[in-house]
Amino acid sequence: MSDNDPKYLDVGTDSAARRIAVRVQAGAPPGLFWLSGFKSDMRGTKAQALARWASEHGRACVRFDYSGHGESGGDFTQGTIGRWVEEGLAVFDAFCRGPQVLIGSSMGGWLALLMARERRQRAAAAPAASVAGLVLIAPAIDFTEVLMWQKFPPELRRAILEQGFFARPSQYSSEPYVITRALIEEGRAHLLLGGMIETGCPVRILQGVEDPDVPWDHAVELVSHLAQDDVVLTLVKDGDHRLSRPEDIERLIAVVEEF
Repeated sequence: MSDNDPKYLDVGTDSAARRIAVRVQAGAPPGLFWLSGFKSDMRGTKAQALARWASEHGRACVRFDYSGHGESGGDFTQGTIGRWVEEGLAVFDAFCRGPQVLIGSSMGGWLALLMARERRQRAAAAPAASVAGLVLIAPAIDFTEVLMWQKFPPELRRAILEQGFFARPSQYSSEPYVITRALIEEGRAHLLLGGMIETGCPVRILQGVEDPDVPWDHAVELVSHLAQDDVVLTLVKDGDHRLSRPEDIERLIAVVEEF
């Protein structure tokens, strides 16, 4: 596997344009399409491991960084769920051909489901690539509302509404996570847990029981909304949120090998 300089794709128009960094590995289908978590990037442990496996097995693989993340341009505080989904779809359309397995970690799991829905709705108009399966790792579905806003104390909600943001300390980085009012409010346009979710493809979910950020019962609730699909949920008893230990990576690759 090579990790040379990325390609770049401009997404959006005028003042909203973002320069998105993309790494593309040619190979056989079904290709792997990686979607990182909130404040994560395409050079994380799981993304690198999948890219290496794809290279060793002659499989296509596409990774990218959302705007405001990693090697992409743009301001993180301007990011919203809709903006990051738009970028994912643009990269998918520009670089993917044939069937693809969307692999989403944490927030990336939510974005993968939103992308699959959008691709399903417009499949006839854009037949170059299709979604053959979803692999969701600790999927943070509807996290801006269910795991953030609804759990925030009143004073924190008030700070976000009045100041427009809140700098939340992170256990994963020395820099705080900036939670903006725009992230919360725009996220409400993309909530999925209010009804049934139809992906039209097999779904595999890996979830740590010891995850402090996305409770394991959140994944169970997601499964209840995927009634029409072939779904397998694997609970990792001692697993955390990242699921990046060697044994977790082995489990992830074994799931990907099913496709």
